[in-house]
This record gives sequence, structure tokens and C-alpha cells, in this order.
Amino acid sequence: MDDKLFDELLVSTQEAKEILDKKKTPNRVFYIDEPNAKDIRSKFNLTQNEFANLLNISVSTLRNWEQGRRRPEGSARVLLNIANSNPEVLMAL
Repeated sequence: MDDKLFDELLVSTQEAKEILDKKKTPNRVFYIDEPNAKDIRSKFNLTQNEFANLLNISVSTLRNWEQGRRRPEGSARVLLNIANSNPEVLMAL
């Protein structure tokens, strides 16, 4: 790695630390909507078992989401949002 790239990386990591320490605000923020698994499943007219199999998750995970004990995170949240906005994509699988 050349010196210029290293210096840029160093500045970037210092900025990231300041953001984490709440000393600086990030330049941009991304929000991913909180999906409602039960409403999405209802759109498909599927049972919990069928919807869990479609998403390749356990039924207990789906139940926890639907009953509010847990919340989908990361890629599961993105997948549910895709299913909600483009159900034909999920059904094509």
C-alpha cells in the first residue's frame, strides 16, 4: 500500500472513531424500514411454516418476529422489505 492510500485510510478510521464517540456526525445515514413479518406473510396467504421455508429460516424465528419478541436484523430485514415491495421476486424462488 502506498503512503497516500495509507494516509487516507488512517484519516478515515480516525473519522469513524469520532463518529462512534459521538464527537462528529456522519455525512450520510441509511435507514432500512422495519418490516412487519406478519403483514408480509399475510400478503402471500402462507402459513408460518410455509413462509419460514420460503425465507429459509426457522418457524420459531418467524414466530418471534411476529410476536415482537425479536426483530429481524441485517439481511433478514432487507429480504423482508424486498418481499414486501416486490413479492413476485420472492415467489419466483
